[in-house]
Amino acid sequence: MVAVAAPPERKAYTARETPPVLGGIKVGTRRVVVVTGASSGLGLATTKALHEQGDYFIICAVRDPIKMDAVAKDLGIPKSSYIAMKLELASLQSVKDFVENVRLFLPARPINHLICNAAVYRPTEPDPIFTDDGHEMSMGVNHLGHFLLVNLLLPDLKKAKNSRVCIVGSITGNSNTIGGGFVYPRAEIGELEGLKKGPGSEMVDGGKFDGAKAYKDAKALNMMTVTELHRRYHDEAGIVFSSMYPGCIAETSLFREKRDWFRKLFPLFMKYVTGGYVSEKEAGERLAQVIYDPQCTKSGVYWSWNGNAQQVGLANRVQDKDTGEWVVQVQGAGGSGGDIFENEFSGMIKDERRARLAWDYSLEQVRDYL
Repeated sequence: MVAVAAPPERKAYTARETPPVLGGIKVGTRRVVVVTGASSGLGLATTKALHEQGDYFIICAVRDPIKMDAVAKDLGIPKSSYIAMKLELASLQSVKDFVENVRLFLPARPINHLICNAAVYRPTEPDPIFTDDGHEMSMGVNHLGHFLLVNLLLPDLKKAKNSRVCIVGSITGNSNTIGGGFVYPRAEIGELEGLKKGPGSEMVDGGKFDGAKAYKDAKALNMMTVTELHRRYHDEAGIVFSSMYPGCIAETSLFREKRDWFRKLFPLFMKYVTGGYVSEKEAGERLAQVIYDPQCTKSGVYWSWNGNAQQVGLANRVQDKDTGEWVVQVQGAGGSGGDIFENEFSGMIKDERRARLAWDYSLEQVRDYL
């Protein structure tokens, strides 16, 4: 029997919003990309990068469509290039409603690409916060919401030629890096007892709540989902499934839960000490690259750039290509610049037995919405 957590005091999702019709006319012949978390941070930078490619129409899956319209206007992204649709990943019902709205907006049209980017990070919370469905927030939003979204959109992705799905990963969930292996707490999903139990569980491994570890564990599950999607569907459907680490975006709203001193000093530390700093703009270009670049047609890959923080880099003085200023850049530390390459998942991510368990337990948690 699955344990049920007490419902949250206030629901994250209360009502479905129906999108405008006649989407096919608006989209034309462009390829359709769904991006979660498109109204800020990496998701917004990726949306802008895809718009600048010129051959994409972006369905922006966001909590607040009005906010999306405002930030798109500020960045010069015209309404002809995107549509904002409500998606609350803390509600499995919202995920299902979003997919139905996408199909209403684009009847008989395939979805070409899906980017699962949205995430919550709550390292300072002393106690767990739960989703509408009773799942710990990091597990529910970062993993289960996206897990359901991918499974619901698979039929639409199968209709498209050369479709790609990218679920954003992180070095923090990949223990074969400095950031993932030497910064505690480490990602460790154990035997997934918490995911198996379902609502009410504080952690994926069944342990006591730790906000930083909850995020890392969810990222590990994101990357394990990619390995299972590849194993189960790539040969059958031809869909390219991948993950990627865009680099450390030290100035991002993902760190809004951190203390003021951390938000001020961390970007400086990443720029001038480790050399691991990556701007939101460059990170967005990297994520967009995984979708459009002919180099990225291999499935089951974890894409990275410039060393992926697997080693401490060597400092060089280089000229910024945008401003012309001379800056210190540490090559080999997972920072800006460098070429894309196929990185290695950690042993835990590549563990096929636990990846299958993660898939089966996750499927059980979202079964009522499939």
